Amino acid sequence: MQTSLKSNINSTLADVLMINDKGIMISVMGQDYFLSYNRVPWMKDATINEVLDVRMSGKNAIEWPKLDVDLEVDSLRHPERYPLLIKRNELDYVS
Repeated sequence: MQTSLKSNINSTLADVLMINDKGIMISVMGQDYFLSYNRVPWMKDATINEVLDVRMSGKNAIEWPKLDVDLEVDSLRHPERYPLLIKRNELDYVS
């Protein structure tokens, strides 16, 4: 029973507040963040069901399991420290 209670608590620590054509507003541990599709382009074509399925992944990250997306909470607080990089192959990074 503790496992289900813990799972329920973890799921309420990360919630989607709003989805619009510009991005997603989420609440993580009582702090609200706006994730622009410019910052997280892989979320733009996600279904509402996929986006709503967000939860804590440990104490320092959130995850969208249906999208295979994980974000560190620090990247929400300080996005300037986490430039968006796209890996095309093992030797190449594009920002």
